[in-house]
Amino acid sequence: MAAKPQESVRANAGLGADVPAVRCVGLAKRFGATVAVREASFEVGRGALMALLGPSGGGKTTLLRMIAGFESPDEGSIEIDGRTMVNGRTPVPPEQRRVGMVFQDFALFPHLSVRDNVAFGAPKGPDRDERVASVLLLVGLESSGERMPHQLSGGEQQRVALARALAPRPAVVLLDEPFSNLDAALRARVRDEVRQILRAADTAAVFVTHDQDEAFGLADQVGILLDNTVVQVGTPEDVYLHPASLDVARFLGEANVLDGVASAGSVVCELGTLAIGGDAGLTGPVKVAVRPETLRLHPEDGPSVTAEVVGREFHGIYKLVTLRLPSGTTLSAVMGLHVPATVGESVQVGVNSFVSAFPA
Repeated sequence: MAAKPQESVRANAGLGADVPAVRCVGLAKRFGATVAVREASFEVGRGALMALLGPSGGGKTTLLRMIAGFESPDEGSIEIDGRTMVNGRTPVPPEQRRVGMVFQDFALFPHLSVRDNVAFGAPKGPDRDERVASVLLLVGLESSGERMPHQLSGGEQQRVALARALAPRPAVVLLDEPFSNLDAALRARVRDEVRQILRAADTAAVFVTHDQDEAFGLADQVGILLDNTVVQVGTPEDVYLHPASLDVARFLGEANVLDGVASAGSVVCELGTLAIGGDAGLTGPVKVAVRPETLRLHPEDGPSVTAEVVGREFHGIYKLVTLRLPSGTTLSAVMGLHVPATVGESVQVGVNSFVSAFPA
């Protein structure tokens, strides 16, 4: 299935490009004594795909529901395509927000055909049939309009749900854990299909997930939610290579953490003197985060230290090597299949990239 690039459903095309599709400022929500979201702020550019990535219970779905209008924030403001939805006043109801919603379980009407499910989301009027046909074409289901939901695969049901959300030409589409109900074999393919469809529709989208691969593989921008607030927003590369805190670094993958002392854009630690990525102004004691994939064995040049190989796991396309430094500190290193590493041997270990450092 390939999305048809000529289709465009961007709304309010007359607005300036600097007006974001969604702007949230200082959002907070409590349920009794439980803080679901606190002081969350972020923007989604028009036509951009944004992932809200965080652990379960971190406030992702609550944020999505506040944008949709299903929950009202206790504090903060929400704008959609330049219109204020809530800001200390009576909030705009969901049906007037021009938001399309794709639910985690798709929420298709089992007694309605594919065409009628999509038509349910399209505005009434003489152009309704044409609009339904257009979005079915966009999602590659133009020949499946008379089929029933139970006759579709999980990926096809996902596309019907997306077509229904796109039918009213929303300013933004919201997707709640959109791939969680698909088996592993389907996820990567459906994720690619959804990305193509949203790109062709030229519609902004926000989706929530706890899966880093999904967020990085689909989104232009990733908002990291930790401790029920948005702690960093950036491209997938930016948040991974330049985490805003040690907690973000650990959340986004395995990180070897060492003590060090920073000055003049570098840090001295047990692995030697290493370049710091990002904040070159750090000075004094720091915690150093070194990604396993940046460690190299048997370096031919550059600084290196001696370590002992104490573990080795084969993972098909790579191997995971555990190293012990003279201090007793252990490190994880991701190696290519043909890099020699025998348990019990001493090897030279270097770092082939900059590292992240944070005040200790």
